[in-house]
Amino acid sequence: MKRLHVHVAVHDLAQSIRFYKALFDAEPTVKKDDYAKWQLEDPRVNFAISKRGAKSGLDHLGIQVDDDAELGQLRTQLAQADVAIMDQKNATCCYAKSDKHWTLDPQGIAWESFHTLEAAPRYGDDTRTEAREAKTACCAPTPA
Repeated sequence: MKRLHVHVAVHDLAQSIRFYKALFDAEPTVKKDDYAKWQLEDPRVNFAISKRGAKSGLDHLGIQVDDDAELGQLRTQLAQADVAIMDQKNATCCYAKSDKHWTLDPQGIAWESFHTLEAAPRYGDDTRTEAREAKTACCAPTPA
């Protein structure tokens, strides 16, 4: 079953957690010093916020799936849109290890299709110097 994913970059994590906690009437399912996530059933969404973005606002959107078959189907669907797709296997991103595909929509908004494999102890692949320096969210492609 698919779940919509929304990732928003925020200036003040504590203030944003208070806001979204009230909006969703739920505590975050993951809470770190620089990141929080709500894995909700109503609405069915994986909603994440972080202080990792270069600017505040929408960072990226995505679709989370439950297995590799669904992930493969999403990739097939994206290929029909005739867009560039970046594949990542076993990527560490947002305190999770996932297999994923990234693309940009016609407006330049990053879309992530992913299957989470397990939790991870760090935010991302901190060996990627350019990501660490730019404080990019996860491994999203940058608009052209």
